[in-house]
Amino acid sequence: MKCPYCQAENAEGAMVCSACSRDIGIPATLIAERDDLLRKRELLIEELRQARGEIEKIGLRRKLR
Repeated sequence: MKCPYCQAENAEGAMVCSACSRDIGIPATLIAERDDLLRKRELLIEELRQARGEIEKIGLRRKLR
């Protein structure tokens, strides 16, 4: 498990970083929430790409008139 602060490698499940002594224990509920938020973010990014594509098509149609 890599420390999010100093990037040092630590034993899996470590609660404190062996290099910088910072608290690195993350509750499973926070990890699950983060994963859910990342999934939702990816969905929103894809929706935004599609919307931008549709806006570009509308703009091109207006120019052709």
